[in-house]
Amino acid sequence: MTKTGQEIGEQQRVDNPEPRTFASVLRSHQSMVFSIAYHFLRDRPAAEEVAQDVFLQLHKRFEEFESDAHIAFWLRKVAGHRSIDYVRKRKSQAAVDIDDVPVPSVDGEPEDHFLNRRLRLLIGSLPEKPRMVMILRYQEDMRPEEIASAMDMPVRTVKSHLQRSLAMLREKIDRSMGDVR
Repeated sequence: MTKTGQEIGEQQRVDNPEPRTFASVLRSHQSMVFSIAYHFLRDRPAAEEVAQDVFLQLHKRFEEFESDAHIAFWLRKVAGHRSIDYVRKRKSQAAVDIDDVPVPSVDGEPEDHFLNRRLRLLIGSLPEKPRMVMILRYQEDMRPEEIASAMDMPVRTVKSHLQRSLAMLREKIDRSMGDVR
């Protein structure tokens, strides 16, 4: 049995009671985009700049997206790539000590794997792509397949980055604090 245009329209209104607007997408995803950029860059103004750039790109292409899931996937992917690009551009500039970067104030800090200052510093010492893989895996809780798709790399490379990064972090922790296992 085929549905009439009216039935299809009614079904769409039931599935999606209000039309998707750029403002609603911005509100629902801005913290995720900022969080990816901030944890990668460890610099609030830089993360804000990257997030703004990501949402400007989204605004230009907003009509191309078919679903909220497609938008969320695209935002993660672009936030990761823009963060890496930002670091590459900034490498020629003077480096800022992590102690000089202000920590954003939040009411009731959420439990987060990256709140431990030492761990943040160790993760920050990883090369760019492995660092982004770690952030997407452990902060955004993405599966390796999703990370591979978002970063345009093979799943084996993602898993390899995760294994090597964890081994590097374990070794650095052992050197700085003694054997923790």
